[in-house]
Amino acid sequence: MPSVLVYRDSVGARSESFIARQYGAFQTLTPVFVGTKRGPLAPKNATILASPGILGLPGRFAFRQMGIIPRKLDTLLASQRPALVHAQFGLGGALALPIAEHANLPLVVTFHGGDATKDKHYRPRAFPPTIFQRRQKRLMARAQRFLCVSHFIRAVLIARGFPESKLETHYLGIDIPADIMLPPGGISDTIAFVGRLVEKKGVDTLIDAMAIARLTDPTLELLIVGDGPDKAALEKRATIAGVKARFVGWLGQKDVHSAMRRALAVAVPSRTAAGGDSEGLPTVIMEAMALGVPVVASRHAGIPEIVTDGVTGLLVPEADPNALAEAILTLKRNPELASRLRGEAYVDVRNRFDAARQSALLEQKLLAIAAVSRTS
Repeated sequence: MPSVLVYRDSVGARSESFIARQYGAFQTLTPVFVGTKRGPLAPKNATILASPGILGLPGRFAFRQMGIIPRKLDTLLASQRPALVHAQFGLGGALALPIAEHANLPLVVTFHGGDATKDKHYRPRAFPPTIFQRRQKRLMARAQRFLCVSHFIRAVLIARGFPESKLETHYLGIDIPADIMLPPGGISDTIAFVGRLVEKKGVDTLIDAMAIARLTDPTLELLIVGDGPDKAALEKRATIAGVKARFVGWLGQKDVHSAMRRALAVAVPSRTAAGGDSEGLPTVIMEAMALGVPVVASRHAGIPEIVTDGVTGLLVPEADPNALAEAILTLKRNPELASRLRGEAYVDVRNRFDAARQSALLEQKLLAIAAVSRTS
């Protein structure tokens, strides 16, 4: 079978299970994962171009900064003979560019969110420019296609000067549970959040909203699943605000889904961070919809492309704790509304965001690009 070389600099990061899922339904192309660091979820057969720890620094520097192709990669290219390179994230595209040039392979890059929206990636730097900045023009000229996880991300990249003709929206998907019956819904006092604890996730807004909502309904409590650099500050904020909050860290998928099923709603209060960092298309929303859990989210980035306000969930303005509190209380007071929203969402996510279907569609797109490249 022909292969596709999948480049992600850190292969198998704990928060990036969505990357491997993109290739789950491939029938013709075999994904071969390549990067310079190994994460906890990396496939065993992933090729890591640099040794771990200090010993790997020179090789990692030579490849990343200078584009020097290591012998290990040449061996992999000779044995696998990939049809094309698919790089994840904008930086991944810049890092994979020398591979595509060296092997004369078509290059496809998927942009996910902050790689398109963070100002620091595109703001000129006197010295030294970043790897992405040094290679951006070559990348824009050399790549055959830029796949964007939402229309929002596509619009951002057009504004950044990327060629519109090469930009295409391709939604990610989630694994849809095999059962086709909406699971039973129950009354709960828990609002769940799942994700990294960083500024753009808006957990501080959620904590403030819970403090407001608890003035009306003191039974409400908050469950935070995930970790990140803002954890300590958020724990302190919840304590000061008098919010009953549990921070449980990262959980396995089975436990995450179990926690979500027990919640009154899943909150996704994302917002644009100070440096421009934004979401692309948060898959946690799709997961909640597929599990039959109501979603309360902000009108941010690609979120309105998933959630239709008042039909498949409730949307509120970014960074507005009062509006978020009112939406939470609305769901708590009105179980009929919650039932209707989750029912509509359950149908919608199965129709539009099934991982197997999106993966098959991605393979078709990659095969078509490879075929055009062979004949040109």
